[in-house]
Amino acid sequence: MNDQIDTGDEHGALGDAEYAEFMELAAQEGFDPEEVGGDIAAAGHGPLPVLAVVGRPNVGKSTLVNRIIGRREAVVEDRPGVTRDRVTYEADWNGRRFKVVDTGGWEQDVLGIDASVAMQAEFAIEAADAVIFVVDSKVGATDTDEAVVKLLRRAGKPVVLVANKVDGPSGEADAAMLWSLGLGEPHPVSALHGRGTGDMLDAALDALPEAPAQTFGTALGGPRRIALIGRPNVGKSSLLNKVAGEERVVVNELAGTTRDPVDELIELGGTTWKFVDTAGIRRRVHLQEGADYYASLRTAAAVEKAEVAVVLIDASESISVQDQRIVTMAVEAGRALVIAYNKWDTLDEERRFYLEREIERDLVQVPWAMRVNVSARTGRHMEKLVPAIETALDGWETRIPTGRLNAFLGEIVAAHPHPIRGGKQPRILFGTQAGTKPPRFVLFASGFLEAGYRRFVERRLREEFGFEGTPIHISVRVREKRNQKKK
Repeated sequence: MNDQIDTGDEHGALGDAEYAEFMELAAQEGFDPEEVGGDIAAAGHGPLPVLAVVGRPNVGKSTLVNRIIGRREAVVEDRPGVTRDRVTYEADWNGRRFKVVDTGGWEQDVLGIDASVAMQAEFAIEAADAVIFVVDSKVGATDTDEAVVKLLRRAGKPVVLVANKVDGPSGEADAAMLWSLGLGEPHPVSALHGRGTGDMLDAALDALPEAPAQTFGTALGGPRRIALIGRPNVGKSSLLNKVAGEERVVVNELAGTTRDPVDELIELGGTTWKFVDTAGIRRRVHLQEGADYYASLRTAAAVEKAEVAVVLIDASESISVQDQRIVTMAVEAGRALVIAYNKWDTLDEERRFYLEREIERDLVQVPWAMRVNVSARTGRHMEKLVPAIETALDGWETRIPTGRLNAFLGEIVAAHPHPIRGGKQPRILFGTQAGTKPPRFVLFASGFLEAGYRRFVERRLREEFGFEGTPIHISVRVREKRNQKKK
């Protein structure tokens, strides 16, 4: 297992000597060293700082998010409650990259709209490094705004107060009234027209850290965090109890018994692990109601804080779209992945045959995931779970030295060149692994590399170096050489 800590500094995962050697290689190829350095830093950043945009419905949060990310991507409609999920986008301002989380309150909920907005804001705030709190300057501070202010104060996160819908100097006085919220200076903006958003973003970036602190891993000396996720009633709580050797959490045939993530420290094979039993994810978040909705948000937060996601699938039933969506959630979160097929003891030969066909068809995007066939009820094959988790963690933390990687890339280019497109044949010139947890590679090429060729490179990387149980991120930078630019 690689013991190098991914610090997220400007060199990514490269040490000073390796970085200097790589930059010399880039210079020999005629690339701009400053641009190459920026590409490595971007690819090796690890987690980006998170900026959450919160506020009650219809104050213009999604319009502001579109303004921040520079494109119309968040759905905007002139009625409250359009945004129902927390949606994350990557943004860039003055050369700094960060994530923006767009949130929204429901129109109605069993707990009432104010409680719904406050709960939505609470989860967004918990995951964020800084918060933009949007208030409608034309309406002024409402009771719901005051409730969100209390959440912000409890969370202790940096807050930038935004007075939206200030379309001209005449609206400045309305914005000034928001000093009464006690969150400091209100920034008057018009998300619709862009007025004042630059100053607001400058203030937001001042509040954001360069890189968020890692909340997991051996760097902090704590136990490795394992999230158990899956649809309701697939046996997550039963599995946790069987691994622990005692009844740690409530198990009931009624789906949805677990609501909040349950952390349990369990010693296995001389190592202490922190297993997190989560609520079952039923369907798309915006189609859920009440407690199910908040349970799904808590589960998503538990995956973000984990290092390994163990996805439980009921092997006695066909693999569902929801199973596939849960696997995708773990992959997009960049977590090491173990898929545990539960209730294996109930399968006959025919069902096992069809299950293998379903795996080949429905989980084709994760052939690299570690797989265990278990029975949480009887404990069958439970001893295989921890070795699978350890293998996935090894792959998640593996790093290939730049010299060895470039020798390997040279072999690929020589034996399997990129297909000729438009009379040109793009080729990989050199590359480096800029980060781990999960492994992140940046390749520098002479032209655009098609998606099929990128998948081929990823497959060959796995064949050569392992990377079992972990997603791999590959970014490609196409650069013109400086001597070409001068012509």
